[in-house]
Amino acid sequence: MHDTLLLFGATGDLAQRYLFPSLLRLQEDGLLPEDFRIRALALSPHDTDKFRGILRERFAQPGPRVPDPAQVEAFLQRVDYRSVDMRDPESVAAAVRDLVSRRCVSYLSIPPGLYVSTCQGLALGGALEAPARLMLEKPIGHDLASAREINATIGRLIDEDRIFRIDHYLGKAAVQNLLALRFGNTLLEAVWNRNYIDSVHILVSESEGVDGRNAYYARSGALRDMVQSHILQLLCLVAMEPPSSLEADRIRDEKVKVLRALRPLGPADARRHSVRGRYGAGTINGAPVPAYAPPDDSDVETFVAVTAHIDNWRWAGVPFHLCTGKRMAERSTVVTVTLKPVTHWLFEHPDRDNAVPNRLIFRLQPQEDIELGLMSSLAGPEWGTLELHPLELELSSQTGQNRRIAYERLFLDALHGNHALFVRNDEVEAAWAWIDSVVNAWREGGVPLQTYPAGSWGPENASCFLPARFDARSQPAPCHGA
Repeated sequence: MHDTLLLFGATGDLAQRYLFPSLLRLQEDGLLPEDFRIRALALSPHDTDKFRGILRERFAQPGPRVPDPAQVEAFLQRVDYRSVDMRDPESVAAAVRDLVSRRCVSYLSIPPGLYVSTCQGLALGGALEAPARLMLEKPIGHDLASAREINATIGRLIDEDRIFRIDHYLGKAAVQNLLALRFGNTLLEAVWNRNYIDSVHILVSESEGVDGRNAYYARSGALRDMVQSHILQLLCLVAMEPPSSLEADRIRDEKVKVLRALRPLGPADARRHSVRGRYGAGTINGAPVPAYAPPDDSDVETFVAVTAHIDNWRWAGVPFHLCTGKRMAERSTVVTVTLKPVTHWLFEHPDRDNAVPNRLIFRLQPQEDIELGLMSSLAGPEWGTLELHPLELELSSQTGQNRRIAYERLFLDALHGNHALFVRNDEVEAAWAWIDSVVNAWREGGVPLQTYPAGSWGPENASCFLPARFDARSQPAPCHGA
């Protein structure tokens, strides 16, 4: 197990909100080596005492759990700080040279534009020599060309089998459970194809806005920020073929096949198969919130809905409706699998056209549960046993409320060298290839940027991209081409 973490971007929001609290909790549970050390690196001109004070204040803030003060002080003794200019490889090298005799993992929680210079500095200082490892936060680039350039440049400095590209959604227990449900149950695997499945909806909605990430978001938008990473990872787990084993590369091989089978979005279909929007002023939880106003009059979107098609035997003709947005009505991540109707309908009440289809619903956040929607006479009147009504079966078990932060699992896997929950270089590039097709289709097809009020479920014409029961408007009509 590696015993030293070089954490770049240590003063940033991600590090302060998630990375350091995750490491503290791993310490509390006795999961870190006794001599584990953390070197925090950022541009800010702090010294170690000042930075420890910043962390002490962060840990003292109210939250779902209050750490033991003795554990906090023990953790802070593991941390020291160096100010570093990540644009200057020599500055990076000088900040890490004294630790390269240890088994180091470098974590880059920084903009992708700084990846190359930082890695060059790590290599110059000896911190990428085997057995050192490298963790990279998404996004890897902003399109296919930049992703290839970053992968190629870093690949010349460190072997691929020591690179750990992070999509934190893969660290969530509920997301990992998709694999368990699919490949551990005959009932599901038997119907998991185009013969029985009518459509799949994947929704990742956020009630929070762009606040605090304005500069980044103006360059990326919802498509690059959420669809390229989190949503496509969920799509892969839903659509992938059974791997030959749970070995990391066997899982990642199957995910790459799904991404390469995605049909590029063309300009002629862009208006029918996608919607892009930006939130205006509205209300969240009863409180007014302002509209998003990006800098420099950017055309960036905070909402995107797009229908994806996977051109392979298992999924031919099955639409995957992908939807994500900020300042939506609630925070939720849901995968809804809608099955095709029975071949021959026997019942008069309801008639075939009004029967609710069977649905398997995986809720991943904020709560975790599984629901199966059936048609049954048990919910009908006593004397109408052939009158069918929807019946929802709750399939989930109690998981408790104290789930680990996804980064805790990812830290442990990287320290131990387990790649299964990390993204491979060809996986990144295959995802960007499809995202680039959407960007180009929007531009060439003239897809407009629509406004939706904060606290709603997005633009009016996005209803069909939403799973059932996630739109207060009337039941949405099927999407074009579905």
